[in-house]
Amino acid sequence: MRRHVKHVTVLGSGVMGSGIACHFANIGVEVLMLDMVPRELTPQEQAKGLTLESKVVRNRTAQTHLDAALKSNPSPIYDKAFASRITVGNFDDDFEKIKNSDWVIEVVIERLDIKQSIFERVDNFRKPGTLVTSNTSGIPIHLMAEGRSEDFQKHFCGTHFFNPPRYLKLFEIIPTPQTDQSVVEFFQNYASLFLGKTPVLCKDTPGFIGNRVGVYSMAKVMELAQEIGLTIEEVDTLTGSILGRPKTGTFKLGDLVGLDTAYNVTKGLQQNAPNDEMIQGLRDSKFLNFLIENKFLGDKTRKGFYYKEIDKDGNTKRFALNLDTLDYRPMARAKVTAVETAKNAGSMRNKLGVLLKDSGKAGELIRKHFASLFAYVSQRIPEITDVLYPIDDALKTGYAWKYGPFETWDLVGVKNGIQLVESEGFKVADWVKELAATGADSFYKIENGKKLFYNQDSKQFELIPGQDAFIILDNIRKTNEVWSNQETSIQDLGDGIINIEFRSKMNSLGGGVLQGINKGIELAEKDYRGVVIGNQGDNFSVGANLAMIMMMAAEQDWWELNMAIKMFQDTMMRVRYSSIPVVVAPHGMTLGGGCEMSMHADKIVAAAETYIGLVEVGVGLIPGGGGSKEFARRATEFALKDDVKVNHLRDNFMNIATAKVATSAYEAKNMGIIREQDVVVVNAERQIAEAKKHAIIMAEAGYTQPIQRRVEVLGKEAMGMFYVGTDSMVAGRYASDHDRLIANKLGYVMTGGNLSESTYVSEQYLLDLERETFLSLCGERKTLERIQHMLKTGKPLRN
Repeated sequence: MRRHVKHVTVLGSGVMGSGIACHFANIGVEVLMLDMVPRELTPQEQAKGLTLESKVVRNRTAQTHLDAALKSNPSPIYDKAFASRITVGNFDDDFEKIKNSDWVIEVVIERLDIKQSIFERVDNFRKPGTLVTSNTSGIPIHLMAEGRSEDFQKHFCGTHFFNPPRYLKLFEIIPTPQTDQSVVEFFQNYASLFLGKTPVLCKDTPGFIGNRVGVYSMAKVMELAQEIGLTIEEVDTLTGSILGRPKTGTFKLGDLVGLDTAYNVTKGLQQNAPNDEMIQGLRDSKFLNFLIENKFLGDKTRKGFYYKEIDKDGNTKRFALNLDTLDYRPMARAKVTAVETAKNAGSMRNKLGVLLKDSGKAGELIRKHFASLFAYVSQRIPEITDVLYPIDDALKTGYAWKYGPFETWDLVGVKNGIQLVESEGFKVADWVKELAATGADSFYKIENGKKLFYNQDSKQFELIPGQDAFIILDNIRKTNEVWSNQETSIQDLGDGIINIEFRSKMNSLGGGVLQGINKGIELAEKDYRGVVIGNQGDNFSVGANLAMIMMMAAEQDWWELNMAIKMFQDTMMRVRYSSIPVVVAPHGMTLGGGCEMSMHADKIVAAAETYIGLVEVGVGLIPGGGGSKEFARRATEFALKDDVKVNHLRDNFMNIATAKVATSAYEAKNMGIIREQDVVVVNAERQIAEAKKHAIIMAEAGYTQPIQRRVEVLGKEAMGMFYVGTDSMVAGRYASDHDRLIANKLGYVMTGGNLSESTYVSEQYLLDLERETFLSLCGERKTLERIQHMLKTGKPLRN
């Protein structure tokens, strides 16, 4: 039986329910979201003459939660228009409509009796074969299915999303003994292919995998902080980005998820896992008890470990909790010497080495934290999972750790990790010692471009399943690299397709990257069928190398700067007009030059989570790599017969002039950056493989090198409209004089310069205008101030 999910019912509309509903709407599924009927009218409803029988009142709970979700930042939905796929209702009037659903997801309050009563009703109304799941984070899954029909039980399991559902990739699947194996397999495939998640198969144990390990880790770090005598700012610095984890660290993460949630999950684990000695060994926290008792629950109550307030002068003051006195004091920027040293150590392996060797309190925390974490995960196998890699998958995708516990242990070395665990008084599981006794010093290894894990039962390294759908560049770089320099690596992806990968800092586009792109296209035109430009860094590219531009402009080396911009433009045009297909695979931040490169590709295969835009105005410039030209071209070339072309040009002008960045690939379509023929991939891990597939399709279809076309520009009439608009923005104090100068120069380029009327010009004509304007702005003092400020602070300056 081949299943298709066209309609989903979400039972419960709170933060998780509305977030899950929005994510299904993101992927094109129709959603019915139900919640309780209100018992009282609001004053506003009374004023409108509504009654408790009015439909708008009866659906208010679900509608209010959906409205709040759609207004939240970050948004749970790729495009606000997608919200039309969600219909709200209530449990009393609309429950029978679940008969139309292919999948019913329960997301109500964490009480077993309430969930059981909900599932009894679901069993009465669902059609046979309908999937039914619970999003519970802790209640045993098998208890919720007791007393239900045989068909219900065959199609029932836990499917635990992590909050926020759009952004966190973990999707825990928790079957019961009665769950049909085909249902489990369906969820594993559907989660990866359609939801863009990493499916992790869990046993029906307390906290499953993600929260079992993640909550223990967080609780242990909080305990160690007080034991060692570190401030919460110091701990967050030590357990944040320096370890490849979210910059929130530990205490800010607690505030973010809700301290009541963290507290209740920890207590729940202690109640439900009586044989887990390390969970039972966590000491009661006086500072967490203090916060819970005073209802200081973190961000949801605007006060937790941290809080901020606005003084009478409008200044923001931030405060942090003193863990010893339980008083709030002014927040201090943590300066941890070990962290500053580690930042300059290079690889994560080297960073860990620096932190573990530190002789101060910082080193003590890191050693005790990893000793306890390594011991804990080793002891959880086979209790919570039969093999080790799901633990790493769960922590990486549910808690946004770059390295899972066993991957981190590999960086330290298995033998060194055992010594660390035992030196801090913890116990490592016997199977880890058995591995070390074989002479192996890692839990994973790479063979033939595939990742293998150590299976403690077979005592062999085995292939991690499901890798056929992915191309992992880290796994193939050593064996498949055909050319490289310091900033670029070119790999053979097989089937006549090569990949050009950036390796510069933050994947910025400097001379080394441009050299690599040209070399890759040259190689492909000679010996291959097509090119993918893609990487698997945190972001595709933050744009051009600003430091290089600043240095040349400050030294007034205009000839060198002109040649650098010309090389960038020529490279973008080579991407566009090569004799083989070029597919660009943007993801994450794709700014400035990264956006320009994407816009010049034969095809874009974008990750759904692509934040793309031309942001040069923020540093006092205009796009100089063909972005201004390309938006001018698209304004007239893509306009329909009866469209007013100047309106399209105005929209594109405003996208650049306001440095607008799309918050998803779908929003980028609305902005005209990504075209209808381009592809959006929800699971970024599939992106390189999908880009390769499209390069092959174009090559096998008989790819023809594009012919350069002339571009219609609209001349002085359109330019005058832009000038009037920028004058109005300055008069209304929405823009500075320098903003107006930049915008007017942008308008000059996009309308074709001093042309009296609409005229057809070459792309090179516009590129020359673009380059001349870029250079002129580099000579402006206020532009240099903006560039310098961005390089120092990472934030734009409005001057």
